[in-house]
Amino acid sequence: MANSIASKNFTALSNLHPNMANLKIIGIVIGKTDVKGFPDRKNIGSERYTFSFTIRDSTTHFVNATSWGSEDYIRSLSDSFRLGECVIIENPLIQTKELEREEKFSPATPSDYKLLLSENHSTVKLCSRYEVDAKLLSLIYLPVKESCDYYSLGDIVANGHSLDGKIINVLAAVRSVGEPKYFTTSDRRKGQRCEVKLYDETESSFAMICWDSESILLAQSWVPQETVIFAADVRISFDKFRNIMIATIISKTIITTNPDTPEANILLNFIRENKVKNPLDDEIDNYLKESMNLKTIVDVYTVEQLKVKALKNEGKADPFYGILYAYISTLNIDDETTKVVRNRCSGCGYIVNEASSACTTCNKDSSEFKSVFPSFDMLIDLADHTGTLHSCSLTGSVAEETLGCTVVEFLAMTDEQKTALKWQFLLERSKIYLKLSMSHRARGGLRVSVLSCKLADPVEASRSLSGQGNVQN
Repeated sequence: MANSIASKNFTALSNLHPNMANLKIIGIVIGKTDVKGFPDRKNIGSERYTFSFTIRDSTTHFVNATSWGSEDYIRSLSDSFRLGECVIIENPLIQTKELEREEKFSPATPSDYKLLLSENHSTVKLCSRYEVDAKLLSLIYLPVKESCDYYSLGDIVANGHSLDGKIINVLAAVRSVGEPKYFTTSDRRKGQRCEVKLYDETESSFAMICWDSESILLAQSWVPQETVIFAADVRISFDKFRNIMIATIISKTIITTNPDTPEANILLNFIRENKVKNPLDDEIDNYLKESMNLKTIVDVYTVEQLKVKALKNEGKADPFYGILYAYISTLNIDDETTKVVRNRCSGCGYIVNEASSACTTCNKDSSEFKSVFPSFDMLIDLADHTGTLHSCSLTGSVAEETLGCTVVEFLAMTDEQKTALKWQFLLERSKIYLKLSMSHRARGGLRVSVLSCKLADPVEASRSLSGQGNVQN
């Protein structure tokens, strides 16, 4: 089958010319933007829709393609293929690109031309991977920039403000991928955001932000501590709120996942070795994050119901779990007298005595000295209309996910920034997954651990609270 498609009369991207007609082009999709709507100047009150993608058919040639049309046509066309898939384009219009204007917002390509797809004359067909030549499929692992043309994360942090606003290339490993967060702007437009944490040999954590659904969908496929990416043309900026440098995926960006280059292979070997020898964030989460599948927790409680259930469970060793829609009523992250960050042992995860800075459990044999790392370790109060749960434990990666920042980023914040961060939570209802267990060391004999805490969907919270949840006593 592969030879049957390869033998068809396709025009190579390197041979494109504006006078050509009845073209048939095959390529692999290496970049893609979201569908966008614009006011139609010819038909006042109506909108035209568009999206763009970038296809490649060789190591040296790739071009941008843009389609305009009705909303139904454009959304249907965009949904018909994804990044990394092969397509056949028939009857596109070839146009000479306006270099300065177009490459300000579109990926830079080696071609002097671009493809324009018409709703009435052009078609885009998806190819089965089994029908396509393996050489074409392998192009998805080849960056669009020179493999050595990139900044290390350490270089970005070191250069700081001098790179603010610059467009650069980045080679890095994926440390973690956050869940997509959806929002509505003041003018009622829907939006989304996803934060990816990157790292390399020079920097342990660096934030990259995705704002469009295509890059978010791609990011969700990355396996933390096993994926390396080459991000061509990302925007670097200084985040004033968190006092850190960040990268942002923009319409010019093309990301190559697990690139087949010497530099990427060196980084891949580093993260594999580092994962075994130095268990950093995600490995250490084994000690800090409860190994509980949140999807199995379905019972919704009020604070009062949790306290009643705890009394019934008195004397029992087994913990119980529940969901609470509540406010964080106490969050002392801006109080210098309250300890928010503590050092933990990289070997066993236990809190390390600050005076000794050494783990008494793991470091009995000095030849196997274990390093320590900073980790969130705080107590918060949770309140709803029925009462308050005092001194709930919020630690490790759960705290990072809740606050939306790493320990390193938090420690770099000013007191004003910490106070501003605190008030983002004190006024908002959250959906909180809890583990509750009896403990004579805990306040009131009940130890409450936060497994997840995220701002609640108002409709979901209202429905659950009005029905008193799905509670099992």
